[in-house]
Amino acid sequence: MVSKFAGILLLISYVVSIRLPFSEEHSFLLWIVFVILLIVLIDYLLGRFISKPIDQICEMAHRAARLDFSRPCRITSNDEFGELADNLNKMSENLQDTLGKLEAANIRLEQDVRQERKLLRERKELTDRLSHEMKTPLGVIRAYAEGIQDETDEEKRQRYAGIIISETERMSTLIGTLLDLSALENGAVSLVSERFDFVEFVETIAGRLLIDMPETDFILQYELPEEKIFVDTDKQRMEQVLNNLIVNAKKNVSPNGMLRLSLVEQDGGLCFSVYNQGNCIPPENLSKIWELFYRDKNTKYSGSGLGLAITAQILTMQNLEYGAENLPDGVRFFFSIPTIK
Repeated sequence: MVSKFAGILLLISYVVSIRLPFSEEHSFLLWIVFVILLIVLIDYLLGRFISKPIDQICEMAHRAARLDFSRPCRITSNDEFGELADNLNKMSENLQDTLGKLEAANIRLEQDVRQERKLLRERKELTDRLSHEMKTPLGVIRAYAEGIQDETDEEKRQRYAGIIISETERMSTLIGTLLDLSALENGAVSLVSERFDFVEFVETIAGRLLIDMPETDFILQYELPEEKIFVDTDKQRMEQVLNNLIVNAKKNVSPNGMLRLSLVEQDGGLCFSVYNQGNCIPPENLSKIWELFYRDKNTKYSGSGLGLAITAQILTMQNLEYGAENLPDGVRFFFSIPTIK
């Protein structure tokens, strides 16, 4: 339209200029001045309505090529440039949204890959450790089974059979514990909460494990609240936790040493702790004691190395704080649990 309008004006101005009542030279000069003004006007209009929008569109295209969608193209005209700018802005928004989704998907994929590698590594470690754990009882079973074949003394045959049964039960317990831990970790089982008196609960379990055993060779101290204090948690799983912590302390307490059990109200909850006098855990290994099959060679503990791993898993599933710390002459295990009315 601008070019057509300029052409028409140019023709009209020429016709008008030759009909003016001036000399031919003056008429031509006036027409030249008019042409120059027309050229300046056309240049301004072309710059405003064509060159400037094209520059803005090119600038946005360069930013889009660098994946920079921070600034939209600000063309508000109702012509083809305005429509092109709107389409470019929509394209940029869609690209930015798609790139964001791709980035989030890549992050999830990286996390999944790391998790898969971690699971493969843990599975290999579990297989290696389980093979190591099974090697000893299987060797014992084979040795005593061969001994039974050649042994004529009935008393020895019965003793060998008892050892074989004991080792078989040990392997069965180990496999059952591993399956239980695997079910907890994979979410195959869930916790069933119920309301019960935690003070009486601790008294019952501690009495069964510490007081009712006549062969104890340690000094027992305990501190429990006098009144009933209720909690809402899985009673059966918390019994596993207390069993593992108390039995661990009982096996590691030094002869005639102190074993102290306490249950104290603290910050709207209960803090359970069990302390055994004896060898401390090396500080660099304090965080490892909750790992599968971990054993501290400086302790007397000779179990499967699964009890504390199950304890950690049960407490973690309930978001309960727990830990272990070295004291000057022993080790203290503890966890906290909220109370209810």
